[in-house]
Amino acid sequence: MKNPNVGDYLLHRLQQAGIRHLFGVPGDYNLQFLDSVIAHPDIAWVGCANELNAAYAADGYGRCNGAAALLTTFGVGELSAINGIAGSYAEYVPVIHIVGAPASQAQQQGDCVHHSLGDGDFGHFLRMAQEVSVASAVLTAENAVTEIDRVISEALTQHRPGYLLLAVDVAAAEISLSEEKATAADNHQQVAVAFADAAERLLAPAQRVALLADFLASRWQLQPQLEVLRQLRAIPAATLLMGKGVLNEQQPGFVGTYAAQGSSDAVRQTIEDTDVTLCVGVRFTDTLTAGFTQNLPAERVIDLQPFQATVAGEVFAPLSMQQALAALTPIYQRHCAHWRLADASEYEESEQIAAAVISQQAFWQAMQRFLQPGDIILADQGTAAFGAAALRLPQDAQLLVQPLWGSIGYTLPATFGVQTAQPDRRVILIIGDGSAQLTIQELGSMLRDGQQPIIFLINNDGYTVERAIHGAEQRYNDIAQWNWTVLPQALSQHCAAQSWRVSETVQLDAVMEQLMRNRRLSLVEVVMDKQDLPPLLRKVTAALHQRNSG
Repeated sequence: MKNPNVGDYLLHRLQQAGIRHLFGVPGDYNLQFLDSVIAHPDIAWVGCANELNAAYAADGYGRCNGAAALLTTFGVGELSAINGIAGSYAEYVPVIHIVGAPASQAQQQGDCVHHSLGDGDFGHFLRMAQEVSVASAVLTAENAVTEIDRVISEALTQHRPGYLLLAVDVAAAEISLSEEKATAADNHQQVAVAFADAAERLLAPAQRVALLADFLASRWQLQPQLEVLRQLRAIPAATLLMGKGVLNEQQPGFVGTYAAQGSSDAVRQTIEDTDVTLCVGVRFTDTLTAGFTQNLPAERVIDLQPFQATVAGEVFAPLSMQQALAALTPIYQRHCAHWRLADASEYEESEQIAAAVISQQAFWQAMQRFLQPGDIILADQGTAAFGAAALRLPQDAQLLVQPLWGSIGYTLPATFGVQTAQPDRRVILIIGDGSAQLTIQELGSMLRDGQQPIIFLINNDGYTVERAIHGAEQRYNDIAQWNWTVLPQALSQHCAAQSWRVSETVQLDAVMEQLMRNRRLSLVEVVMDKQDLPPLLRKVTAALHQRNSG
């Protein structure tokens, strides 16, 4: 690039990071930069219904693409998006948040301009954003090259959001480029050797070894390494709910979803009753462990985290998960012949039921039959996410959930982002009626862009997950009754969608069979009893109720 302006240089760096779309909402402080976006040959503008939805969409895109970008306007726009950015921070998704800001002179003079708090302090929102960003910068023509590179690099390295404040005049300012300096990476070889020695001392005498993987292994794209490791020996392997899909669930050795005391006895014992449990990218949260009921003593655990590893309580850092897995491979090869194999019977299919009215159990059994290799499934927090825990994913399928941040409504605009990133894959959204009411506007964006996701909307008459925790019949857990199946037509003048409302299993089976035969945006309203819960959610909500009650 020869002397580009700041906006063009920023887009160039986003493109180099593999970002092909920019989500957001236009505002007068970002419109000139948006002209550069529209003119860019390789980055497409994706307008959303509001900034919160845009942040959710960018998060979904980032989970499937490796990184994402979001554009909002100063103050009102960025604050609407900050909930979504916080979710990306909590769950390790690199989203570059670009904020179009008032002109530099207006900021320096403390002018009382719109979208500000009127007090002359233009740093309020930057300080808020810094709490949920791994790096941030106020761009100028002088610092743009250095700061854009630094913020994007930190976001990609730490897998967390970065924040760039871009004043309208700065976006158009020309910059001069100097030659980039190459830096040699330190491979931390001594740390890796010490880790391998400690791991071998623990693994060499072991007879019962199990593997537990979670979402951080997925964020750092370690699926191929884990599959190679498992091919050496089919030891028992499981994931937590947030990490479903990081392990090939069709590969020998997979025993199911681990949820501590929320698991089946067979899965829990297989992962906990070991000589060594190898944890890769695992984060234990209250909702994923039925209230922190995991029983994995440190002296029997090898724990791999993004930037360090622990062997029986001894910490080795700096060491990446990729380096640690590479060091473990020869140890596996030397000793795994003595480790017990997984018992195929430990993953038990639930008994097939025949019921006229759709229940949670009947729905998830039908969903298991409906899934295909390569599907991307999004399940919103609540009955959808915890029901999905029982699924056995087909080859190359992914499950996207948000159980740590747990912002209801997240998955509908995230589906929009996922389908934008992966237009050729079948995307399935499973969402409750209460969650969908928060973010349904993005259904219009899906229709505008010709997307074809399949949406199963569970209508169980309100906030069922909240009813299970507290206030089963309280009216604060009730919601307005919407006519869901006409919404696609209401949100698009040229609607190519199809909709159904089903309340019986025979209807659900017939609709799923039809969905197998054609590709259109499809909304299936699935009516269920408001007190019906997936088994895992029943255990989790009981634990949450106990913790919330002191």
